[in-house]
Amino acid sequence: MLHHRFTQRLQRLRRRGLHKSPILWVVLLGVFFEVVVHCLRFRVPVPSRELDTPFYATCQEPEVNAPRENAAIVMLARNEEVEQARHSVDSLERHFNQWFKYPIVFLNDEPWSKEFIDVLNATTSAETIFEYVPKEEWLFPEWIDENDAKASIKAQGEAGILYAGKETYHHMCRFFSGYFYQVEALKKYRWYWRLEPDVDFSCAITYDPFREMARHKKVYGYTIALWEEKRTCPTLFRKVSDWKESQNIASTSMWKAGITPSWVPWPFRSSLSWFSHRDKYGDGWNTCHYWSNFEIADLDFFRSERYQSLFRMLDQDGGFYYERWGDAPIHTLAVNMLAQPHQIHHFADIGYRHDTFYQCPANAPGGQLPESKTLNKANESWAPEIEGGVGCRCECDGSRTRNIPNFCQNRLRSPNTMSRPWSTWFQEWVFF
Repeated sequence: MLHHRFTQRLQRLRRRGLHKSPILWVVLLGVFFEVVVHCLRFRVPVPSRELDTPFYATCQEPEVNAPRENAAIVMLARNEEVEQARHSVDSLERHFNQWFKYPIVFLNDEPWSKEFIDVLNATTSAETIFEYVPKEEWLFPEWIDENDAKASIKAQGEAGILYAGKETYHHMCRFFSGYFYQVEALKKYRWYWRLEPDVDFSCAITYDPFREMARHKKVYGYTIALWEEKRTCPTLFRKVSDWKESQNIASTSMWKAGITPSWVPWPFRSSLSWFSHRDKYGDGWNTCHYWSNFEIADLDFFRSERYQSLFRMLDQDGGFYYERWGDAPIHTLAVNMLAQPHQIHHFADIGYRHDTFYQCPANAPGGQLPESKTLNKANESWAPEIEGGVGCRCECDGSRTRNIPNFCQNRLRSPNTMSRPWSTWFQEWVFF
């Protein structure tokens, strides 16, 4: 692509007789060299070893009596979502929590109904906590003009921006971006596992992910990564990148993996900063983000002064309402900016579905423990085993690992793997 453009330019110069000018050649080569050097600044080095392998690639005998981490499963739901909440908790109970019995904290901005409490208590063998989210953490903040915000939300909805016409969705994104870890019922916990209503788990999780996250010094874990809908947050990346520079935070390889460097030469490159999803230098965010409806994370990361400072800046800006900033891109940009590659974990072995998107690991050959009496109480049949599989008794067909394109996932995985040659990165810079 780049070679084709350069050839076209050269042909035009030849027609004008300018190709014989040595000064022009020096200028063109200088411009080309500067652009290449600029893009090389965003090259992510190949690590000397794999930084993010699955914690286990086969089934394990659940250690039902092993010490537990200071952790909780957290669900934000409404009373009318009782059936969807029951479905998710039942799926997690069958595939994980029947053995590990981590407490489940249910959050709601309204008082819980007796039906919801009774149904969910009957669904899980774990301790349950039903918490009420204070109104000041859910409604419009005092520095936001409520009428302007509601008018903006209405306009976003009329423009067809995904979920942007729902006022409660804006409140939810703001809450999960910066307030959920301050809820009284969560203050005593170090780790959390976010669980959404109406999700499915399709593989047995026979080890303790909290324990493994702590043991491997991870701070953030996810299952699915995909593109953000660009119209939801046109100014978010610029706000975050400006804050990053103001704090003198060096770019990690994870941060670089989220950037698509501009091929526009200096000094014209910065003119691209007027466009959305660009920093002040004109380089762009590729919008690839961790899908935060599933995340297992260290709450101390979100409680850190740097993360809270970032959130306070974003909250004061008002983009949660004047745009539709989601907690997923905010978590992603913060994690990629403030954490190191080895601290981020992809749960490639967890089968998960939310909405229409899913991840379905293939089952590990010879690793399903057919003789296990503990596991046979849960399920005695599973999908075929496939060479290279890492799943444990996955019920879904692992021949198709996920139903979303791999490119976004690979961008965020690349700083952790050894399988991406330099030539691949060069091609992505040119064609992305």
